[in-house]
Formats: sequence, C-alpha cells, structure tokens
Amino acid sequence: MTRLFGILFSLISTTLMGVGVVVALTSGMDTLRPILIAAAIGFALAIPVTWVVSRKLESL
Repeated sequence: MTRLFGILFSLISTTLMGVGVVVALTSGMDTLRPILIAAAIGFALAIPVTWVVSRKLESL
C-alpha cells in the first residue's frame, strides 16, 4: 500500500497542483502569493484523493 500510495501521490499531486496554478493564472492573479496558495491547496487535496484511488486499486 505504501509503495502504491507513493507512486500515485507523485502523479496526482503534480496534476492537482498544476491545475490549481493554471486556474490562478487564467483568473488574472499573476502574482506569487495566489500561485503558491493554489499549489499548496492542490498538494493538500492530493492526499485524500490518492488515498481513495489507492484503496480502490487495491480492492481490485
């Protein structure tokens, strides 16, 4: 479980952080603070998402 969680987290966290940064940039917030906040939210959101995905994959 730990290995699968680590692999999935590296993929899911970068994806969610990238989506957050793109949303921050397209909404007109092009200073450093909103970009970092969006990346941090994506990182924090990736933990439960990865947990759910890894549990679903293990149950298969």
